[in-house]
Parts: sequence; C-alpha cells; structure tokens
Amino acid sequence: MRALRLEVHYDGLDAPSISVPVLDFFGQPHGRISEFYSALLSTHESRGLNAYFPMPFRDAIRIALVNESGRHVRLFYQIDYTLEPPELVPASYLHATFRRENPTRLREDFVILDGLKGPGRFLGCSVGIRVIDAGSWYGEGEVKIYRDGDRELPTICGTGLEDYVGTAWGMATHHAPYAGAPLVMPDPGDKKPDDYKPDLVSFYRWHLTDPVMFAREIRVTIQQIGMAIFNADEAEAMARYQEAHPTAGSGWTTIAGTSFSVVERRDDYCATAFAYCSQPQAVPRYDLAAAVADLGEFAYEKARELTDEQREFLNRSLLNETG
Repeated sequence: MRALRLEVHYDGLDAPSISVPVLDFFGQPHGRISEFYSALLSTHESRGLNAYFPMPFRDAIRIALVNESGRHVRLFYQIDYTLEPPELVPASYLHATFRRENPTRLREDFVILDGLKGPGRFLGCSVGIRVIDAGSWYGEGEVKIYRDGDRELPTICGTGLEDYVGTAWGMATHHAPYAGAPLVMPDPGDKKPDDYKPDLVSFYRWHLTDPVMFAREIRVTIQQIGMAIFNADEAEAMARYQEAHPTAGSGWTTIAGTSFSVVERRDDYCATAFAYCSQPQAVPRYDLAAAVADLGEFAYEKARELTDEQREFLNRSLLNETG
C-alpha cells in the first residue's frame, strides 16, 4: 500500500501540488490500516478510507493514482465536486508533501513541512514513527513552527510529542476530532507489551480551531529526543547507551537508584503535511524506494490467522467473481 502514489495537479500545472503515498494521504503511515475517525480523515471499520479536505481549483484539477507496487490492485473510489463561477472560488489550493528520514540524525530536527510559499495556512500533519532506538521512550521531541523569517527561535514551540497530539505521559491508541494516534503497535508476544517502546506509531494533528497562518513561508519540525531510564543493576547497558546518545536538557538524574535523562536519539520518521496556499506550486515527488524501505511484516503480524468470518467473506467474494 505504500507503493500507491497519489498526485494532484491544479490548473494545468506540469508538476503536482500533492505527491504522497495514498495511505499516508488518508492518515495511515507504514502501509498499515487502523480504524480512526477525525474531522478531516476517517477510516471506517479499518477499511473505508475517507478524506473531507476542501480542494478548490480555478480552471482544472487532475487527480491520479499510480500503482507502483508490482501487484494488481482493485480500485474503488468516489470524488464529490461542484463547479462554481470563478469569482466564488477561494484562492486556496490544498498542498500535501511526504518526507521520510530512515533513520533521523542526532541533534537534527526532523522536517515535517518546508518549502511552500505564502500566503497560506498550515492545516496539519500525519506522522509515522518506526521506533528503532533502544531508549525507554521516543516522544520527548518538541514540535516547532517557524513563520515568516523566524530562524533562530521558532514562532510556536511545543512541549513534547504527546502534548502536540493532545495527550500526556505517553501515548496509547486513541482518536479525536483534531488529534489522535490511530496506530501504537508493540510486539504482542512480549510479556508486557509496552506503549512506550512500540514497533510502529502514527499520529495526526489538525489545526482547525487553532489555525497557523503564514504570509511568506513556513517550516515545521520535530525534535529527535526521548527519555532513557536505567535501574541500578543496568550500569553496563547505561554506559553503552551514553556513548551513543548525547544528553539533552539538564542531563542525567539519579533517584533511589534509578537514573534517567532526556537524550538525543535516532528513529525512522515519515510525515505527510497539509497546507493551503494562495497559488498552486510544485512539491517534490517522493522517492518510492525510500518510502517502502524497511516496512515488511513483523513476525507476529505474519502469524495472525483469518477468523472463520473472514474466510467465509473471502470465499463468497471469490465465488461471486468466478461464478
């Protein structure tokens, strides 16, 4: 599913203003589908993909889905539209871009959005994380928004990943109108599956009631920091971890034999960012090979078997097609 490319061209432009993997456009990173419901996107029953973005255009719009997976794919779709007099169409074109860093770099914020020219509005983002660092918790990174010339310090600075999503002290699976985490996937084979150290995470955040406007330019990033915690009997593991992970903030603290610190870390991040701009403009076409890398099934996913109901449904579908 990561290898299905969705692209949108406005008003006859040669380059697309939307170029993203189709599932990521619908808020589903990593090629996995999870049920969730929000103000702009929803996936009903983990299979119906719905988007409610207004997408005005002046003269023409071209929406294309390109299958680059090497497999045949059945496609069912519906697009609702109206045609209005040009003077009633707002000068506001939806843009969507996809980025991935696998892995991110120490002491460098991951870029969610950059390169669009205003005036415009940052609508929000859907972000996926493949948690590959050995630390205790991935989500201390602050989301930073730089507007209209701000460089050294962000215009808006958050207090941590889970706070940006509207929750606190960790992040489990949930969904709400403006923010949520549809996918938090730890290994169910662990004796105590850990939401703080899952294999895959996805979250979304829509700036509808708290609009982020920009006159000339915008840049949105998220820090690559997390929390590391070691007990008194883990001195060797702590020493190895410290060698590869510079501290962030005030450094290491020890209380009752437990040592902890906010640290720099590296994980696999991807993001689809959505923004409205007054003029349609080109966005980079994403690299397919980079988008699909390292997304194979985990052993516990392969081990899952179909339920009797799922088998019956598939058998009926095949019979209907073959007669």
